[in-house]
Amino acid sequence: MHGPARQRGLVSVVIPAYREIENVEPLLDELRVALDSIGRPGELVLVDDGSGDGTAEALIAASRRDPRVRPVLLVERSGQSAALAAGLLRAGGETIVTMDADLQNDPADIPRLLAALEHADVVSGVRRTRNDTWMRRVSSKIANGVRRGVLGDPITDIGCSLKAYRRDVLEAMPLFVGAHRFLPALCVLRGARFAEIDVNHRPRQRGVSKYGLGNRLWRGIADLFGVLWLRSRLVRYKVREID
Repeated sequence: MHGPARQRGLVSVVIPAYREIENVEPLLDELRVALDSIGRPGELVLVDDGSGDGTAEALIAASRRDPRVRPVLLVERSGQSAALAAGLLRAGGETIVTMDADLQNDPADIPRLLAALEHADVVSGVRRTRNDTWMRRVSSKIANGVRRGVLGDPITDIGCSLKAYRRDVLEAMPLFVGAHRFLPALCVLRGARFAEIDVNHRPRQRGVSKYGLGNRLWRGIADLFGVLWLRSRLVRYKVREID
C-alpha cells in the first residue's frame, strides 16, 4: 500500500460504503464524537462504491462542512475489497482503523482499539454478542473455523470489520478481490504482532444488508485458496546485524 506521506499522530478511519445513504449522517455524528475523544488528529475516509442512491452526494456535502471527512468516489460498483483498497491508498494516517458503514460496528470502540494497538501491530474486534440473523452467525462460524483450520492463524472473528493497523504492516500488502476478508491474517503471516478485543455489535437499524450465504460463506472459502497460494509464495528473510 503506497499512498500520501503519513502524518505523524494522524488516525485514518477508512470505511467502504455501498447504498448507505440513510446511515451517512448518523455514522459521521458518532465518528466525530469518537475522534474528539482520542486526543489525536483524525480523518474520515469514506469510499462510496458506486452506490447511485445519494451516498456520494451526502459524503461530498459532509466534507464541505467538516474538512476531516474525505470522500472517495468510485465510478462504478467494484466490491468491498476494491473500495477498501481505494480508501487505504488515500489514507494519510500512521494508524488505520477500518469499519463498516452500516452502524453495526460501534465507533465508540475506536479508542479501545487504539489503546490495544500500543502493544500490537494489528488489533481485531471480536463480536461476542452478534446482532445478526442465525444464518449469518452460522455462516460466519463455519467460515472462521475453516480459515483457522487451513491457515492456522489466531484470529477469532475475521468477519468483524472493526480493526486497527499500524500503517507499516500494510505497506506493500498485496490486495486482491476478497482481501478485505483476510487482511489481518495476511499481516500475521508476514510477522505482525496481533491482539484482539471484544467490541460492541449492534442490529442494523437502517438500510439493507448486502451479504448473504452465497457472497459471504462460499465466496470467502473460495478466496481462501488464493490466500493459501499467496502464503506459499511470500518472500521471507532475516537480515543479520553486523557487530
